Amino acid sequence: MSIQFERTKNFIFEQQQALLTRVNTALPSSNGILQRYSNPVVTKYHIPLDWRFDFNPSDNPFFMERISYNSTMNAGALYWEDRFLLFVRVEGVDRKSFFAVAESPNGIDNFKFWDRPLLIPDIDPNETNIYDIRLTAHEDGWVYGIFCSEQLAPSAASGDLSTAIANSGIVRSKDLLIWERLPNIKSSSQQRNVVLHPEYVDGKYALYTRPQDDFIYAQKGGGIGWTLIDDICNPVVLEEEIINPRNYHTIKEVKNGEGPPPIKTEKGWLHLAHGVRNTAAGLRYVLYLYVTSIDQPNVVIAEPAGYFMAPEGDELVGDVSNVLFSNGWILNDNKVYIYYASSDTRMHVASSTLEQLLDYCFGTATDDLRSVESVRKINTLIEKNRHYINEEHK
Repeated sequence: MSIQFERTKNFIFEQQQALLTRVNTALPSSNGILQRYSNPVVTKYHIPLDWRFDFNPSDNPFFMERISYNSTMNAGALYWEDRFLLFVRVEGVDRKSFFAVAESPNGIDNFKFWDRPLLIPDIDPNETNIYDIRLTAHEDGWVYGIFCSEQLAPSAASGDLSTAIANSGIVRSKDLLIWERLPNIKSSSQQRNVVLHPEYVDGKYALYTRPQDDFIYAQKGGGIGWTLIDDICNPVVLEEEIINPRNYHTIKEVKNGEGPPPIKTEKGWLHLAHGVRNTAAGLRYVLYLYVTSIDQPNVVIAEPAGYFMAPEGDELVGDVSNVLFSNGWILNDNKVYIYYASSDTRMHVASSTLEQLLDYCFGTATDDLRSVESVRKINTLIEKNRHYINEEHK
């Protein structure tokens, strides 16, 4: 065994151990709504070393990484048997993504991957890539995962390797170890951000959808949709209504999509979604919140103006810069853990409470879609504060 092999191996082991046990401290809140944390929670350097290196010195004398990874992002989340679980989208340097589970005792740090990645049953030889799973613990007793199933468009011209089609795949499990693959969702449009509602609605399964005519751009797709299906084992979208539309000159001008399944609260279903607009530097992804009625989850009753979270600091830079994306959050003891990826590169956590998030949703000004209305609202707040200050000093 070479000295170089041992030195390199020991150094990499020590570096990873320090990373896996690092304490993640909360940063002071800058807006009273949420707290960010000092470190990402899952990076490509959290990936187990036996997924990356050949430990046989005869075959790998330089202790060289044999399988390399590009990013860890866009994780579904679930609280399961007193553990915080992230179903991370791991992307290799070959651009192929898969799911791997990382667990933490507190939801903030010490995330460690399970021994092996998930092997999703293969039902389509043309399926090239899978990613961005949303996890729903449904009242029917199953845990469902809905994810993007991507392939090259059959209609692509000869030599065109960029025209893709997005479908939505479904798996389900009772123990998170054995997963049953159901048929992909059938729809007249491309569907890449589909989320299963946690409860039956009118005795049916309810889906939040995102109809698109194109793989990247929504085109005629109007926003976040809603549909009811009779049989989850034969998921066919027959009728679809847009419940959270796109709007001109907003954070969701180009497209928007549901994030994780909504959280049920006393005031309504709390939703986290992403909005996309175009800039000179490319597409910008941000996160926003809205609330729908408890009795009618397809009816929006509150939506603050603009974004709830946008990339800040180091989050702005990565494989695809200027992007925040979330498809997983966990409610535990009234605290909400929001898991989000920055710039398609690494996973972070932010935390808040249900009271704070609902207060934000119902107490924050809405977007009336014109500059003049924005200024009027600012002036109204200024006058309110001046009145309050004057009364306080009497």
